[in-house]
Amino acid sequence: MVIVFVLVASLVLAVVVTANWYVWRRLFRDTTSGPGLVRRAGAVLIAGGWVLAITALVAERSGAPFWLQQVLAWPGFLWLALSIYLLLAVVAGEIVRPLLRRFLEHRARRTDQGLHGRSTDTGAPAAATPAPEPVTAPAAASRPGTPATPPPSRTDQAPGTEGAPGTDGVPGTDGVPQRLTTADPAPAPAPAAPAGPSRRLFVSRVVAGAAAAAAVGTVGYGTYGVLRGPKVKRVTVPLAKLPRAAHGYRIAVVSDVHLGPVLGRGFAQKVVDTINGTQPDLIAVVGDLVDGSVKDLGPAAAPLAQLRARHGSYFVTGNHEYFSGAEQWVEEVRRLGIDPLENARREMPYFDLAGVNDVAGEDEGQGPDFAKALGDRDTARACVLLAHQPVQIHDAVEHGVDLQLSGHTHGGQLWPGNLVAAGANPTVAGLDRYGDTQLYVSRGAGAWGPPTRVGAPSDITVIELASKQA
Repeated sequence: MVIVFVLVASLVLAVVVTANWYVWRRLFRDTTSGPGLVRRAGAVLIAGGWVLAITALVAERSGAPFWLQQVLAWPGFLWLALSIYLLLAVVAGEIVRPLLRRFLEHRARRTDQGLHGRSTDTGAPAAATPAPEPVTAPAAASRPGTPATPPPSRTDQAPGTEGAPGTDGVPGTDGVPQRLTTADPAPAPAPAAPAGPSRRLFVSRVVAGAAAAAAVGTVGYGTYGVLRGPKVKRVTVPLAKLPRAAHGYRIAVVSDVHLGPVLGRGFAQKVVDTINGTQPDLIAVVGDLVDGSVKDLGPAAAPLAQLRARHGSYFVTGNHEYFSGAEQWVEEVRRLGIDPLENARREMPYFDLAGVNDVAGEDEGQGPDFAKALGDRDTARACVLLAHQPVQIHDAVEHGVDLQLSGHTHGGQLWPGNLVAAGANPTVAGLDRYGDTQLYVSRGAGAWGPPTRVGAPSDITVIELASKQA
């Protein structure tokens, strides 16, 4: 088992190192003409970002001083998100790179052809070109008895220079200088096309700049979406056993708030105000409320005492509560006026409300107990179950639950994380049906790790129950 863990860890490390080297190469090495400050700064940026990210994760899990967690969390966790989208953007740039290069080469060829094929006709009549002056033979050749010498074939040669060197302005063998010609000067050379390495450097800079801008913009917008607070989503769920009097009953579902070193009291207040604004009949907090101890996060969670609903607020643990100390948080939410359902059930006016602990509690002997929560209930009544993880749906089906409310997945949080979440959960987000049991999975109100969401906006869902008897 240890050997398998070491092999897997080594493989993961190799993949991470290779991916970061590739990002450094495309963003820094390929955009510079040689070694220098830019390449060194890029290496420091990437390596330093990962050091901060790993240190932030370790500090949170090890219970380091809360101020240190806060100092490390923002840059470290944001780098995690940024590194993902830098890699994706650089990979996408591999498609753009050859297209841009071909475009530039095509444009250079067209420019070249235009320069060499430019017409000299300006519309004015061409001036007559004077005929070259005839070259006469030397006077000695016209004396009686002297055979006539044919004129030389070269028109630029002075008399008496036959056989002389052909350099302009240099005397011939008979001492008579040659005549310089002024006929048709050579055309000016066309501008040379950009050299190959220069074009490649230009393309690399354009693609790298676009990739960096896209990654920063994506992470910036995704972070803004989290910090502004979750939006309200409304879903109608019909239940066969729900009495007519309960038609339109509203349950506000909030999950995965993840109060911690990044999301604090101000964020909790936004969540509370949003929930209260929906005027629900019942509030269900389905786990992963916090990432830290009551000592550190008690003040951040204090606004939860302001939650208001006609039939109260209820809470079940998530896996992060067991990382943070589930027992102390169960007591804290009770002190704040929220009823914790630890494998327990409450008979509401129109249906049964039950809650089970998260599966992470099994390591502490506090795992889910469906028999305890649902074993002796009246099966003629509709039953709504609060369970943090969607994978608990299979036990819910066996116990005749009508509707399970869950969270945990964050909807993937960072695309393409939804593909990973889909492999580990029966439903990633939204309403689904398993036999006679319906499952609703919230994407959550907050975020874990990077305070960023891409392709999975945060939400607080108002479930409006509908009676089929109405």
